[in-house]
Amino acid sequence: MDLWRLKIFCTVVELRSFSLAAERVHISQPTVSSHIKDLESHFGIRLIDRTVKEAVPTKAGLLLYEYAGKLLSLRTQTEAALAEFQGRVKGTLEIGGSTIPGVYILPRIMSAFMAHYPEVKFSLKIGDTEEMITQILQETIEIGVVGARTGDKRVAQRQLVEDEMRLVAPADHKWAGRPSISMDMLIGEPLIIREPGSGTLSSLKRNLSAAGESLDRFNVAAEMGSTAAVIQGIKCGIGVSFLSMSAVSEDVESGRLAMLKVDEFTLKRCFYLTRLANRTLSPLCETFVKFLTDSAALWNGGHSEKNRHSI
Repeated sequence: MDLWRLKIFCTVVELRSFSLAAERVHISQPTVSSHIKDLESHFGIRLIDRTVKEAVPTKAGLLLYEYAGKLLSLRTQTEAALAEFQGRVKGTLEIGGSTIPGVYILPRIMSAFMAHYPEVKFSLKIGDTEEMITQILQETIEIGVVGARTGDKRVAQRQLVEDEMRLVAPADHKWAGRPSISMDMLIGEPLIIREPGSGTLSSLKRNLSAAGESLDRFNVAAEMGSTAAVIQGIKCGIGVSFLSMSAVSEDVESGRLAMLKVDEFTLKRCFYLTRLANRTLSPLCETFVKFLTDSAALWNGGHSEKNRHSI
């Protein structure tokens, strides 16, 4: 058993496909199959069930995936520590983000960081808040930026970025030319929401409760698993939705979507830097966290949309 073989195994599990894994790691599909068979021979148990549509990890495979992620993360930390000992910032940093920070915030900061430290590479995983916290607990990522707090005492969080959500509608919607609407007007309108486990949904429920409202009063037309899906649902006329201003700024500026306020209803939310409470970060991750924190201070201090989206 070697780390390269474990890396291939983890890639198969994550992509649920031998062919996609082969493309990702730049080897042939038969070679991927051979490595998986070698691992199964080594442990004496089936690790992957090969169905017609996808490759599915067995219970033993899921157990190996959890420990393999820790081993691969430790290798990355070791390489970074030795590079840091030589006065270099080098290595691969495995981080995660829930949908909004993972898609709209972290890539900008990663790009700026890599401009300063060209020997650094990133592995960025994106999922909802619950998925990212699970990956932190499994130690497959060192840190994450997520949109909700967790009650799990094994996890440490601190506020990083403040964001605001607005009501978003199609550009040809009857409200498109208005700066705001009343809550009563919104009650009967078809509404698209995110899935349970999403920080966006948690923030919406919390803010509605603070305003004396409940999601049960609304006409929920659809529940969708990503911000991108919600945006497409709005464009297709399924309904309106509350979304982060960061996620829709380009569509609003281009005239494809309309963004407006709901009277006497403010939807502010925070993104949280999240890590294991009892784990010492690698030197590379410590360097990135400082850079990330400094960048977040600029984001929070921006007084215009132009400043906000230039980070």
